[in-house]
Amino acid sequence: MAANDSPCVVMTGASGFVGAHVARLALAAGRRVSILALPGDPLSRLSGVLSDIQIVRGDLASPDTYKDEIADVHPHVCIHLAWYAEPGKYLDARENLDSLVGSLRLIEVLQEAGCGHLVGIGTCAEYETSKGLVSETSPTGPVTLYAAAKLSMYLMGRILAAQGGMTFAWARLFHLFGPGEDPRRLVPSLIRALRRGDEFPATDGNQVRDYLHVEDVANAIWRLADQRHEGIYNVCSRIPITVRHLLTTAAGILGSADKIRFGQVPYRKWEPDFICGDNTRLLGTGWSARYGLQDGLEHTVNWWACQTAG
Repeated sequence: MAANDSPCVVMTGASGFVGAHVARLALAAGRRVSILALPGDPLSRLSGVLSDIQIVRGDLASPDTYKDEIADVHPHVCIHLAWYAEPGKYLDARENLDSLVGSLRLIEVLQEAGCGHLVGIGTCAEYETSKGLVSETSPTGPVTLYAAAKLSMYLMGRILAAQGGMTFAWARLFHLFGPGEDPRRLVPSLIRALRRGDEFPATDGNQVRDYLHVEDVANAIWRLADQRHEGIYNVCSRIPITVRHLLTTAAGILGSADKIRFGQVPYRKWEPDFICGDNTRLLGTGWSARYGLQDGLEHTVNWWACQTAG
């Protein structure tokens, strides 16, 4: 366990898909880790490291439920990942407004506690996606409530942070996959269906995306936090691939490429043809990806096999 006098990292969303990986990196770096979690959250993704983590039970929407305990840990850095993100519902859910308000209130709590740096989590969907490869200076143009709320958090959060003397980084995540992902999402849905021997209905798969393994995403976020980088960073691979290639690669690992039924699912109304990011700025921090698509998917397939075996 980290020493009591080591710098404290406060995290929200530490029990989530990305957050659990980031929390482990912070612990491995010898930091004290204090997480804000909703009452009743089982924190299952943090199994094996919970004894090394201080848990603050509270609700972002109600700062009075957590502000005193956050002040007591004397946070150096906060990594804010918590946001409403239920698959199939989150894109136009009104809960995005609650997440935005709670996030802005969190900044005020952190400033009162003397926190010096905040890393917030954005999305590639903040960008206007018809422009091809997008960099951090590309035009924004969100078309869902989720993306608009995230962009609002960036625009307002950086100003609030600056007013309180706190530095601010904004990590715009592109598409990701890996161990611990919600089973309702695309890659785990495919893996689980094919392992059962089921067919998998899909779109025609011609939409182009930018995919990155969750451990590489977590490493990028941790670097932005630990090294106190400021500004916007695209967290992405810069490698455009079709969804068809993603699915056939994963299915090939399982020996079940013939089970995918392309063209049986229509595109969603908001779905762009092309989303891929320029990660030059992130590479400038010294970050690099550990996983390519093939070995990243092999790692993910093996993880799901272990869950089934367990």
